[in-house]
Amino acid sequence: MTRVLSALAIGLIFGSGISLSGMVNPAKVLNFFDFAGTWDPSLAFVMGGALIVTAIGYAFILKRGAPVFDRLFHLPTRRDIDTPLVAGSAAFGIGWGIAGFCPGGAVPALGLGHTQAWLFVGCMIVGIALARLASRSRTARAATGAAKISSSVHTANVVAGR
Repeated sequence: MTRVLSALAIGLIFGSGISLSGMVNPAKVLNFFDFAGTWDPSLAFVMGGALIVTAIGYAFILKRGAPVFDRLFHLPTRRDIDTPLVAGSAAFGIGWGIAGFCPGGAVPALGLGHTQAWLFVGCMIVGIALARLASRSRTARAATGAAKISSSVHTANVVAGR
């Protein structure tokens, strides 16, 4: 229960920060991308502030042996850049540029009654489901391909009398 309450508190703090900074307003986000028109650099300051807080937080917290509410830290271990990562990043950026929402801003916008956020979050959920389906399909094809290769090698060995 403590983990759930701490996650709720952290989510409320994050959502409050996003709301107070104006990042739940798609027009504010879209103006950041409008260099030739009504450019608004405030998003860069919000992101920069978030990076500074995160860097300090990681430096402080990772000195501990384990998190307070878990046995170990759950940090990414992969360092490679692959097609799903690039495609997902591109989809995120394009969606953000078109809609003016990212998941971090859309969820607090739901609570503030922004009707566009409901459409965005619905599309985001469909996108997540499609990405998982594509990943499972890719994994199944890879397993089938490996099984076919293994079967072909076995057949070749039988024919060769090995």
